[in-house]
Amino acid sequence: MKKFLNEFKAFAMRGNVMDLAVGVIVGGAFSSITTSLINDIIMPIIGIFIGEATFASLSFNIGSATIMLGNFIQAIVNFIILAFVVFCMVKAINSLHRKKEEEPPAPPAPPEPSNEEKLLTEIRDLLKK
Repeated sequence: MKKFLNEFKAFAMRGNVMDLAVGVIVGGAFSSITTSLINDIIMPIIGIFIGEATFASLSFNIGSATIMLGNFIQAIVNFIILAFVVFCMVKAINSLHRKKEEEPPAPPAPPEPSNEEKLLTEIRDLLKK
């Protein structure tokens, strides 16, 4: 049992798991931002063209069942906007990483002169004197 707990502890404290936990928390916070963007900015603009503030009111009845087509369309619109925003963020982050990787490396130090070049340099210096 102790071995099992030690393995679990090693798994839970691994960097990837912690990164995932942070991602889920930030994703939850980001979700409220995108929900506000959709409900408070984008849907009122779309509402100008469809005559409603949201698609939620679009429904029809078949017998005693009410088909809420508007809710489904609203969910699709929310998904597309959220996916587009996430795509733009990932694209921006990837371009930042690419710029860091593409920085030119420092030029290599000039090679040390060979023994022959050193000897010729000494001769030259002696002739100058």
